[in-house]
Amino acid sequence: MNYEQIEFEQLDVTAQIASFTPDGGVGEWHVMLHVTSRGDVFEQQYARIRQAEEQLMALPGMQGAQMVFKRYFLSDATNQQPIMMKDAQSCTTSYIQQPPLNGSKVAVWIYLASGMEVTGKADELGSTVVSHNGYKHLWTMGMTVPEGSSYAQTRTLLEDYEQMLAGRDATMEANCIRTWFFVRDVDTSYKGLVVARRENFEREGLARGTHYIASTGIGGNPANPKAIIQFGCYAAKGFEREQQTYLRAQTHLNRTDEYGVTFERGTKMQYGDRSHIYISGTASINNKGEVVYEGDVKKQTERMWENVEKLLEEGGATYDDVMQIIVYLRDISDYELVSRLFRERMPDIPTVFTLAPVCRPTWLVEMECIAVTKDGNTSFRNF
Repeated sequence: MNYEQIEFEQLDVTAQIASFTPDGGVGEWHVMLHVTSRGDVFEQQYARIRQAEEQLMALPGMQGAQMVFKRYFLSDATNQQPIMMKDAQSCTTSYIQQPPLNGSKVAVWIYLASGMEVTGKADELGSTVVSHNGYKHLWTMGMTVPEGSSYAQTRTLLEDYEQMLAGRDATMEANCIRTWFFVRDVDTSYKGLVVARRENFEREGLARGTHYIASTGIGGNPANPKAIIQFGCYAAKGFEREQQTYLRAQTHLNRTDEYGVTFERGTKMQYGDRSHIYISGTASINNKGEVVYEGDVKKQTERMWENVEKLLEEGGATYDDVMQIIVYLRDISDYELVSRLFRERMPDIPTVFTLAPVCRPTWLVEMECIAVTKDGNTSFRNF
């Protein structure tokens, strides 16, 4: 793993870059771009971010890299997304109102790969399809529907996605690896999502006796004011069942279905030359499903780190293998403390801090991350 920080000084944009580029193998990059506010309007900040994206692709070592997906974190998605939609995006892209907490109006997380065939928006849902060595990776971001309750919207989104998978001879149960649900007014709307997802998963063969899917369910406003739920998903084809394992760290965490929700704490995908580890949204919780350290964001952060560390450890990884982190905070005033704690412990990992309430009101902070390790299994094809 290699970490690098680049300052695009004329733009006042910082790029945090994590790269995994084995000799002769597929290269992978996760990048967080942060723009420094100059007291300027959104259109100017966004223009600087876009220029930084262009300059990023020209950096030494990035030759051959192609964008697979992007997620923009916005301070006012309803008014900002229409400005952004004037630009053609080369990959699946989501726009979500989760304000960056550094004082800017926009930040972006970008995933890039080299040595693979990357298509653009391949279908009506705006997916990017990445193909290599007998695998197909399907990234689909930013799905919404404009009508109905959180329950109805979740049900429709999952059914639409499953229909799209069926068109590719895939299913949610067999092929889906990672999901994201962003929820408007999460304190009141999350329950509808939970119920609709559980009912859908039962129909699809996802249950305690089989498995669920790594996931984050968090506060976030879609650009359309009528959309309550925004959905994003990563699925893959061509892998063997044995390549996928589920991370539970039951010394520190309990099974999520014990308190009525249906997702895995983490998922490990093992290839011949590497492993990918997807850690779900994780907070300060114990193995009884109880919130730990209510009201103390510092202690909640430390327990959250411990929980994630145990999940990574179960997957054969450490924080040194993490390529990106998203930190979600309920209270904007906690940003200075929590960001300082992260800088002291893991200063090099590309990280974005956003304002996004967690699904339980007493959770003050949550994080998710993706790690890549060299512990491949030669029984399987390379990534």
